[in-house]
Amino acid sequence: MKIVMFGATGMVGQGVLREALAAQDVTHVLSIGRSDSETSHPKLRTLVHADLLDYSAIEDLLTGFDACFFCLGASAVGMDEAGYSRINHDIPLAAGQVLSRLNPQLTFTYVSGAGTGSQSAMWARVKRRTETDLLALPFKAAYMFRPGVIQPLHGARSKTPMYNAFYVLTSPLLSIARKLLPKYVLSTEEIGLAMLEVARHGAPKSILETVDIRRLVKG
Repeated sequence: MKIVMFGATGMVGQGVLREALAAQDVTHVLSIGRSDSETSHPKLRTLVHADLLDYSAIEDLLTGFDACFFCLGASAVGMDEAGYSRINHDIPLAAGQVLSRLNPQLTFTYVSGAGTGSQSAMWARVKRRTETDLLALPFKAAYMFRPGVIQPLHGARSKTPMYNAFYVLTSPLLSIARKLLPKYVLSTEEIGLAMLEVARHGAPKSILETVDIRRLVKG
């Protein structure tokens, strides 16, 4: 299985990349982003690409893939709707459009978030629009992942210092919460394993909440 990834340097992306590289049936991972990945692995190729809204110059590198794991995104803190939409709607949609055209048998997975679709929160409206537009593209299949609280494992770190400090301080509590509150808390490992599962076998529905993601991993 050949996978193209976006957002592999973020916290969730680090966890997803780790599981993809560890999977025996994954033969190649292409990581696309504005910065180089610190990960080195025989299966991994990193492609630094400045304009994530335009892939015309690299289309020849974007064929022959079985799955896309789209983990790139930004927090809404301090952002207006236009800026937030550019990162969390326009960029994933641009990637989805070119990949669906070049890889009609590709399975696309997008990391959205719990609460998406709420009309009261700007970020939730934007992400719901992103989900809707991605699901309308002619992929073999597309799945919208809506995790709630995420515990980073195996060295995955947030790029935002404030968030990273939070995860470090609350790590013991999050470990307990994953067991006591399985409807609300997932790990980066579980998200990565679930993405691999839908790439291999699909899922019963296209929008996957925390409980659905965990069910994919637990079988």
